Formats: sequence, C-alpha cells, structure tokens
Amino acid sequence: MDPRQILASVLTITMFLMLGNMIKRDHFDTIEARHRVDLTTVEERSLAWVSRQPARTQALKPCWGKPVSEEDAEQSNGYITFSLRSGPEYHPSQVADAVVIARYLGATLVLPDIRGSKPGEKRNFQELYDVDKFIRSLEGVVKVASELPAGVAARLPTVIRVPNGVSEDFINEQIRPAFLANNYLKLASSFPSASVGMREDRNDELESVACLAMFGSLEIKPAVSKVADTMIQRLQMLSRNLHSQFIAIDIRTEQSCKEGKAGKKACYDVQEVVDFLRMLGFGKDSTVYVTQTWWDETLSPLKEYFPRTYTKDDLVPAERRGEVLGTGSGLERVIDFQICSKSDVFVPAVAGVFYESVAGKRIAAGLTKILVPRQVDDATYAATSDEFVSSYVSKKNHVAYSCHC
Repeated sequence: MDPRQILASVLTITMFLMLGNMIKRDHFDTIEARHRVDLTTVEERSLAWVSRQPARTQALKPCWGKPVSEEDAEQSNGYITFSLRSGPEYHPSQVADAVVIARYLGATLVLPDIRGSKPGEKRNFQELYDVDKFIRSLEGVVKVASELPAGVAARLPTVIRVPNGVSEDFINEQIRPAFLANNYLKLASSFPSASVGMREDRNDELESVACLAMFGSLEIKPAVSKVADTMIQRLQMLSRNLHSQFIAIDIRTEQSCKEGKAGKKACYDVQEVVDFLRMLGFGKDSTVYVTQTWWDETLSPLKEYFPRTYTKDDLVPAERRGEVLGTGSGLERVIDFQICSKSDVFVPAVAGVFYESVAGKRIAAGLTKILVPRQVDDATYAATSDEFVSSYVSKKNHVAYSCHC
C-alpha cells in the first residue's frame, strides 16, 4: 500500500476517535454540570430558607389579668389536693385545671406532690419548683396552703377524675356536688388526647385564671435550672464559635412509634430526621442536642452527618451526674424541657404533649423556629416550602397565642 494512503488512513481513524471522544465528553460533562447546578440550586435555596428564619422574634406579653373579686380568694369553703404526674410537660396543664377548680369553688389549693413513673416514687413540690414564686403568682386568685390541716388530713378525700381543660359544665355537674358533700377533694388529671389546650366553654375570668396558672405560676427552682442553663450555655458557645445554629431534637430510642390520626406519622426515626435537616440546608457544623439520655447506636446516622451531636451524658456537669442521670428523679426530662424550650431550633420527632408544651414556652418567648419533619419526595419543593414550620406557629393555633398578646 502506498505510504501516503497508510498515512491518510491513520489520520482519518485518529480524527474519528478524537471526534467521538469529544462528543462523549461533551455529553457526560453536560449532564454532570447540569446535575451539579441543580444540586447547588437546591442547596442555595435551602440555605437561604434557613438563614432567613429568625431564631428569635419579639417575646409575647401576658394577656391575662387577676380576677377583680380578689377577696374571694381569702375565704375557703374546703380544700383541693392533687399530684403532678407524667413529666414537666404535663405539669402546667395540671396546675391550670386545679387552680381553675379551686377558684370556681372558692377552695384552698394545697401544694401538690410530684409522683414518679414507678409506684411509690414521690417528691415534694419545692424540690423541683419555686414555691415562693408559685404562691405569689396566685395571690388574689386562690388561697394556697403548704399542707392540709390535721383535722382534714385525718379524713378520706373524694377522688375526682378531671379531664384536661376542665369546663364550667363539668365543674358544676361533676365536681361541685362532690365538693358540697365532702369539702375535701383529690383531683386526678386525665389526658385522653395529646392536646393540653384549653376549652372554649369557660368564661373570660376562668380563661384568664387558667392562662396565669399555666404560663405564669410554675418556675423551676434555681438549683435545678442551673444544670440545664450550664448545658445550654455550652451548646450555644459551640454553635456560635462555628457561626451555626443550635438544634434540639426530641428523639428517644425507647419511644414506640405509633401511627397518628388519619394515617399521619406520629414520629420519625433518626435517619428521617437527618434527611429532613439536610434537605433544609443545615450543615455538618450544626450543633445538635438529642433528648436521648445515653448514647445509642441508633443515633449513629446523626453523628455521621452532624459530628457535633450531644446527649445529656456528654453535657451534664460532672458534679451533678449522680443526681441527674439514671436516678429516676425526673430531672432528665426537666432538663430536656428546658433545653428544647431555649434552643435556636426545635425539631419534635415525636408528636405529643412534650412537643405541644415546649411549643407553648417557645412561642411565649419569641422562639418560633419549630420545624416538624415531614415526608417530601421532591427536595426542591421542600427546600422552598414553609409547610414544615409547626402549625402551632404558622396557623397560630396554640393556646399560648390566646394567653399572650
């Protein structure tokens, strides 16, 4: 074959190979570049959404006032006793019902005890709450006694099961007759649903009394709140050093996950929460607190994406560990409640009273960044949607809004 023909053939083959490679490279580079642009767009939109949500808005002011007829509180027609149960998230509502009933009946309210989760576990009210603040806040509303008179304590009380958000009709029909027959009642709170909201069938005075009792009477005593405050300060310092946000997630491995109403999810697992936060643009430098007390391997997905993930075991001051951790004292949940109420962001992975009560504290304080996980298939849609903001905030349908201005 003529050398010139051989050279021409080689050049032709080389040209086609180069052209094919250019076409191939152009095709995949275009797809990769387009994919990279889409991801960047989603991330930028997610981060834009996160950054424009203020961690704190203006705190709300109490709308309630003390009853005009304060002299009624100076007289007593009998005594009302009750116990605080089931954790700090239930206590404000239990106190509100007891105060409303005592006010309506003109009874003296006796300081409650606090029952633990196990039979026989009991502690005094003053071990957890500020008694002086409680009594001062209710001056002119109801008379408060630290204990029953000996003569009354020697008798048996009439036990009344009280629904959450007790109404005037229930008081008149179910409680008043028992109180007239035996002016010594013991109230047992009942929570048939997850809601701790108040009812609409109470007069304005009782609604005002309930608001005062729920949001203005209970305050954790300084010796207890100091532990939570120390932990919060450490978490805030870690997040601010990295110019990130401090996220508190209510998620516990021992919590059973049941289906909610209308087939809606009542809780989300660790991986779902991680995917949710990533979708919103929270980065690896975020500081995360989880309400799980001890580290569990099921939390590993959180640690893998958010290396700065902490439990109480990591944060409780060494000198208080024996008092707080694993003692069954209830202080673990109190700390969770305090931290979740004050974090930059709160993510309730479990529906229920804890979520609702924390939301109320946050709304009153202007900390309305409450993000509820939800299942969304389209990440681009989710990144620009406000539907994952708690409906308590977006729809203002939490009792905190009716108690505050």
